[in-house]
Amino acid sequence: MAGAYILGIESSCDETAASVVYSGERVVSNVIFSQIAAHQPYGGVVPELASREHLKAIVPVVRKALADAGQTYQSIDALAVTQGPGLAGALLVGIGYAKALAFALDKPLIAVNHLEGHIHAVLLEERQKKNREMDFPVLALVVSGGHTHLYLAEQREEHWSYQNIGHTRDDAAGEAFDKVAKLLALGYPGGPIIDRLSTHGDPTAVKFPPAQLKHRDRKDKSDGTEGPRFDFSYSGIKTAVLRYVEVHDMRTSIEARRKALSMIAEPRLEDYLLHCDRKTLDLVASFQRALVSDLVMKTLAAARACNAATLFVTGGVAANNELRQRFEQDAAMEGLPVYFPSRPLSTDNAAMIAAAAYPKLLAREFAAMDFSAEAGMALG
Repeated sequence: MAGAYILGIESSCDETAASVVYSGERVVSNVIFSQIAAHQPYGGVVPELASREHLKAIVPVVRKALADAGQTYQSIDALAVTQGPGLAGALLVGIGYAKALAFALDKPLIAVNHLEGHIHAVLLEERQKKNREMDFPVLALVVSGGHTHLYLAEQREEHWSYQNIGHTRDDAAGEAFDKVAKLLALGYPGGPIIDRLSTHGDPTAVKFPPAQLKHRDRKDKSDGTEGPRFDFSYSGIKTAVLRYVEVHDMRTSIEARRKALSMIAEPRLEDYLLHCDRKTLDLVASFQRALVSDLVMKTLAAARACNAATLFVTGGVAANNELRQRFEQDAAMEGLPVYFPSRPLSTDNAAMIAAAAYPKLLAREFAAMDFSAEAGMALG
């Protein structure tokens, strides 16, 4: 078919997003309404609050995406929406609105897996750069607040297939960042704050032992014939940070920091540094170094084992500076090309949903109008 304008809608967690993408390769508009301010007082995403915020934002966000693209409801060719994984209530807001639009406009509706969207965020931007030569198989690390997954991806004509070869058995990497930041009274979201503070500490000051995974994941229902697994675990390092805080009697300084930063509406880096002692900065830097090293080591081991030709690193944690630097450095030493999305497309957005929908549009893989949200939706 000729080129198509797809309106994408994303509401899986705490961002209400809409985007118009042309033929999976050009972002025409991309609007994101963040709920960070609403969830900040709680130190994490509150599901019921997220759903209410989506309900308030979704209509104006979609209208702005269309206006920015110079499109109308009638001029778009298809709609795409995140089906899962994510928060059930949040997903249902996006799905309900997308269904209503598709029905009223008599347009095709495409259901997209959020994880596949993150992978297509990389493809979208590489196509915008006119980079269409990519060797397969691709190994994709999807790493965010809710996910830490490794997928071996193949493309045959317009069809994409995914094999999950690793996932976290407990906390996702981004979740560990947020929980450690909350423990140390550094605010929410924790990942960007820890990333900025880590350059001011000694990353070798605190020794964190690597996670030892001796048994297969009990949630893995495979029969063991699919080859090696490369699973992650970050609950241990989170607990190690807690133990360090207790052993080194850091509670008093943490409470003082919590009180001081609560008086500042929008703390800057200088404010955090003013209220962080050397011990805290060293702990933050060492935590980030340990977590990043684990992600890089296991991903590159998986790439070697699977003979991956190309590496994608995507998701919210892919915006982390140290993670990007380590992957670029270590992958280059192995002669493995590595691609990241830009920082705006690393976090949740609707452009990646519209881009992932384009191959499905070509294959006429449309959603039945009775589909619903799948909070635990798997990919592959």
